[in-house]
Amino acid sequence: MNFEVSESAQALRERIDKAIQDHEITHEEYEQIMALAFEDGVLDRHERVLLQELQYMIEQKDIKFVKSKK
Repeated sequence: MNFEVSESAQALRERIDKAIQDHEITHEEYEQIMALAFEDGVLDRHERVLLQELQYMIEQKDIKFVKSKK
């Protein structure tokens, strides 16, 4: 079994960790996360789990959508 984490999954983890620490995410940040996940055309197991975790935290309101920080 291959348990090696791809570079895109690592980058995805960093973006999601920031949202977790902030307890908020903008729609732009969410779109960037989704684009990063699908950038290489492959959604690997790690990326799938990370996106599921993010979605669950949004649904539970642990992470809330906020207006752009511009």
